[in-house]
Amino acid sequence: MNIKKHPNHKLYIQALRRMSPEQRLLKAFELSQFSKDLFLHGLRKRFPDLSDDEIKKNLSGTTE
Repeated sequence: MNIKKHPNHKLYIQALRRMSPEQRLLKAFELSQFSKDLFLHGLRKRFPDLSDDEIKKNLSGTTE
């Protein structure tokens, strides 16, 4: 990894190392939820005519 492209990466790793295992796990859940929310936002922006239920069905891969 080129550290110049990610100047705060070292600080991020240091912050993670100072966290307890529970805190790191909670942070992982938080980042996972953030990723899902960001993805859903992108779908809503790309397909503004779809309802929330239709987007969630497409996200989960289910059809009725």
